[in-house]
Amino acid sequence: MPRERSYLFVPGDRPERFAKALASSADRVILDLEDAVQPSAKHAARQAVECWLREAGDPDRFRAVVRIKGADTTWHAEDVAALRALPAAVDVMLPKSESEDVIGSVHAGARASLVLLVETVAGLVNVRRMAACAGVARIAFGSVDFCSDAGIEGEHEELDFVRSQLVIESRFAGLPAPVDGVTVALDDHERIRRDVARSRRFGFTAKLCIHPKQVPAVNAGFEPTAADLEWAKRVLNACERAGEQGAISVDGKLVDKPILDKARRLIAY
Repeated sequence: MPRERSYLFVPGDRPERFAKALASSADRVILDLEDAVQPSAKHAARQAVECWLREAGDPDRFRAVVRIKGADTTWHAEDVAALRALPAAVDVMLPKSESEDVIGSVHAGARASLVLLVETVAGLVNVRRMAACAGVARIAFGSVDFCSDAGIEGEHEELDFVRSQLVIESRFAGLPAPVDGVTVALDDHERIRRDVARSRRFGFTAKLCIHPKQVPAVNAGFEPTAADLEWAKRVLNACERAGEQGAISVDGKLVDKPILDKARRLIAY
């Protein structure tokens, strides 16, 4: 599947920004009907997104994800109905994912693949059952809302358990590695770099973005470094030279099957 490292939010009531978001290097663009849109603009935002999706060509439409309103809101059913009326399915991001029943209803109603946004304690507790539902394509971490719901003060080691759990459950369900939450600092490039590096260490392979200026750093952060690729080449070359002689060492470290698999993944990235 294509690499999807960056998911960029754009407010659904700002259609003039859709083209700019798509022109960025973001792998996916989230047309947001939820938090980025004020209640008074929900109807206009839905209409703008629906109109754009009807007119968009395949490459742009395939890159789009629509974040609908949550099932506990009055707008949810109307969002799903609008997507169901489209001539072609579009991927959906489901906020505050907590229930298999809601996932099943949205998947059937919108004919869509779903990105589950886990941003509550209930969502984390139920994540294994939700990840096994039909139509689920990926899990994303709504870290800011999760901290608020859980009463956690801090976005770093305070969330280590949660990040590990989402990576493990994604792997257990056979899903792609999850998408990490946003970095709220827009102009702190070092902070974004550190956050992406942490995401990658934990096993995430993508990140939510709230501004186009964050996208290049996010994409670059999930790419193998030159040092990674050089190491992978040394491992593969050493294994090829060794043939079937058994265990070998590279850079003074034992190379066995998991290390070889990692080297192959890096070269294939």
